[in-house]
Amino acid sequence: MTDTNKVGDLLAQIPKGEGKGLPPVHLWNPDFCGDIDMRIARDGTWYYMGTPIGRKPMVKLFSSIIRRDGDKYVLVTPVEMVGIHVDDAPFVAVSLSVDGEGEAQVLRFTTNVEDEVAAGGEHPLRVELDALTEEPAPYLRVRTNLDALIHRNVFYQLVELAVTREIDGKAWLGVWSGGEFFPIGPQPD
Repeated sequence: MTDTNKVGDLLAQIPKGEGKGLPPVHLWNPDFCGDIDMRIARDGTWYYMGTPIGRKPMVKLFSSIIRRDGDKYVLVTPVEMVGIHVDDAPFVAVSLSVDGEGEAQVLRFTTNVEDEVAAGGEHPLRVELDALTEEPAPYLRVRTNLDALIHRNVFYQLVELAVTREIDGKAWLGVWSGGEFFPIGPQPD
């Protein structure tokens, strides 16, 4: 079977949801059918056989059936599971809205596939430093084991909202959301 047939078969197997919720991919454990030539670039663009998938509804549909098993990303339906390549994170947080202020503040993010996520205990923020460039790479947990890379412009908004808090005797810059403090980085001297 060619990759083209696999994608068509995969699309046909996605259950048509009655409500707005995501399919229960965590409950599906079909046989692994191999990898397909599908990739999610660091900027959130989905590619199939080297060509960007330009139809947003199709990208949204595929994004609804992605799951991470260990270090591997898969698209899963009740009857088939195929591996795909993800350059960094499967989603990108492209906008931010802020409700409230101080410790009562809630940060609401929208991803490139229109998922809306409020940062908090179930959806933590974290910032990693690139080992080579030491550039910050901020992430938001969107779904179980799936993260969004926070777009640079959105990260700048977070930095503008940052406050100082002492953690283990050291001053850190960070943001509040959902009653939790999320460190961005050490307070510069």
